Amino acid sequence: MPKLIGNPMDSKDYQSYQMAIALANLAGRSSCAASSFGASEMTNPSEEKNAPEIVKMLHSGQVLVVNSRRRNGLILYKGFHAEFAGPGAAVGSIYDLDCSLAIPVGNLSLLSPDSHEERQKAYLIRRQWIRLMKQITEKPVPQQRVQKILEQFEQYFDAETVAQLPDEAFALLVGVLPQTVSAVRRSYRSFNQQGK
Repeated sequence: MPKLIGNPMDSKDYQSYQMAIALANLAGRSSCAASSFGASEMTNPSEEKNAPEIVKMLHSGQVLVVNSRRRNGLILYKGFHAEFAGPGAAVGSIYDLDCSLAIPVGNLSLLSPDSHEERQKAYLIRRQWIRLMKQITEKPVPQQRVQKILEQFEQYFDAETVAQLPDEAFALLVGVLPQTVSAVRRSYRSFNQQGK
């Protein structure tokens, strides 16, 4: 069974333990984008000083796993695209050294795998999340890709959580312009309001 990062009894690891607790609390209170370069966008600016810690953890070289017992995940910005790492997926290590921003989705919880087998399983789950995004991006019409990613996220997370995520994040996930995401969201909201 995975355990929380760090051991509160070791003074060196105590800071990592406290950081993991702070990040879990941060993700539960607000949606943020954290940058390894110190820039951040947040819905709750008072949490800004903690936001870069997510990317620092990803760049530490340590393998972490998104808690599979929670509805949570990370949108990882990588150059000209983004990847979603959902529950059970491995993050960090050499695979995310190119991550420049990380947006926690839901009540983020990162765990440290106990064994080689758990690490391997987490890598396989990460591949499954990538395949899901690939299936969505294979739709030829950009508006269809946006609609599908929004539907997928709203099925898994609540509508309020999805509404807090920036257009740019969805655009990078499915290969469209942020303006396309914005337009689809507007039409989706007006359609839902007419249906009520």
